[in-house]
Amino acid sequence: MKQKNPIWSAFLAAFPCTIPVLTGYAFLGMALGIYMSVAGFSVWLTLLMGLAIYAGSLEFLAVSILVAPYAPLQTFIVSLMLQARHLFYGITLLEKYKDSGWKKPYLIHAITDETFSINCTAEVPEHVDRVWFYFFTSLLDHSYWVIASIIGGVLGNLIPFNSEGLDFVMTAMFVVIMLEQWLKDDDHSSAWIGLIASVGCLMIFGPDNFLIPTMICILAALTVLRKIKTKVVGDIK
Repeated sequence: MKQKNPIWSAFLAAFPCTIPVLTGYAFLGMALGIYMSVAGFSVWLTLLMGLAIYAGSLEFLAVSILVAPYAPLQTFIVSLMLQARHLFYGITLLEKYKDSGWKKPYLIHAITDETFSINCTAEVPEHVDRVWFYFFTSLLDHSYWVIASIIGGVLGNLIPFNSEGLDFVMTAMFVVIMLEQWLKDDDHSSAWIGLIASVGCLMIFGPDNFLIPTMICILAALTVLRKIKTKVVGDIK
C-alpha cells in the first residue's frame, strides 16, 4: 500500500541512490564551469548548456567546437557518434518509462550514463511510485550537474586559474569508465575492439580525423561479434 504522499516518498527513496552521482558530478561539473570560464564564455551559457545539452563529454567537446571554425556537418556527426550509446539506453528503458505521461519527455532528455545505471539497477520499494522514483533520480542528477557547473563558472570568473590540462578531465573520465567496465565484466572483447580500432585508426588517419572511422570500425566489429555469439549460443542450444 502506497503512502499518502507518493511524490515525497519517491524523493526520499531516490535521493540516497543519487549520492554517488553527486560526488562525481560535483567535480566534473565544476571543472566544466571553470573550463568554460577560462575559454571566455559566460556563466549563462554554461547554465544553458547544462539545461539543454546535459551530456558531460559532449559539453566539454562543445567548448572546443564553439571556438573552432564553423563546421555544422562535422559537429553533427561527431556529436551523434559520441552520444550514440543513448540510443541503446532508450531502448533498454522503454519498459521502465512506459505509462510515465507528461514526465516521459524529461525522462528521455535526462538519460545519462549514471542515471541510466541507477534506473536500471535500483530496486524501487513497493510503497514507492516507480515513475516518480525515476523522475527524481533524473532530476536530482541533472540538478547536481547544472549547479556544479554554475559554481565552477562563478569561481572561474573570480579566481585566476591555470587551465593547462583541465581539458584532460574528459579523457580521464572515459579512462575511469573503461577501467570500471573492465573490472566488472569477464568478457573483455568489446574493450579490446575499441582499443585496437582506436590505435589503428589513429595511426592511419591521424589525430584530427580518426574519431569517426574508429566509431565505424567499432560498430562493425561489435555487429559481427554479436552475430558470432548469437550463432554459438544457438548451436549450443
